[in-house]
Amino acid sequence: MSIKVLVNGAKGKMGSETLKAVRADNDLELVGQTDIGDDLSSEIKKTKADVVVDFTQPDHVMRNIERIIENGAHAVIGTTGIKENQLSIIEKLCKEYKVNCLIAPNFAIGAILMMKFSQEAAKYMPSVEIIELHHDKKLDKPSGTAIKTAQMMSNLKNIPIHSVRLPGFVAHQEVIFGGLGQTLTIRHDTINRESFMPGVILAIKKIQKLPGLTYGLEKII
Repeated sequence: MSIKVLVNGAKGKMGSETLKAVRADNDLELVGQTDIGDDLSSEIKKTKADVVVDFTQPDHVMRNIERIIENGAHAVIGTTGIKENQLSIIEKLCKEYKVNCLIAPNFAIGAILMMKFSQEAAKYMPSVEIIELHHDKKLDKPSGTAIKTAQMMSNLKNIPIHSVRLPGFVAHQEVIFGGLGQTLTIRHDTINRESFMPGVILAIKKIQKLPGLTYGLEKII
């Protein structure tokens, strides 16, 4: 049986790519697409969506998550800007309504590897700074990926994060380590938004078997 998917934020760049990816996958069925001005709760009920993918805006994402969970659908969240204290709220909602939520600061497999490699390198080279570069329409900074990377290098405190917002960029991050007489740079570049889609599809297919809240795509690859 195919998984019924609703895409919220369908008119945006990430939403549009998600629509194409879901339509192209034989195991998934696109049952709905919503954006600003649509009644998300009503659409979830009408379509009986199993999973709702959200690529919207930081100032709307918490309300969207609440609507998704309260209406009994699993949530795959790519919208960034979610605060650490909000994660506990989401976790409680998942338990209350017995549905699951996966929040991923980045869905690109290469970006997940960049974070993992940085986590490993931090054990040996503790002096580090992060530079993240995104398109000028990205609303939040630092990026969710940069914050997540710093969190994964948990043995370090107050890692400086530098944010660049300029036209021409998509999503890029480099983690620069400094040591005695040497530096190490781990960098990931997103050339286009198609790079995120394998991770999004993977999350959609696995979310029903991931109890409660899962934070980070690295937990499922």
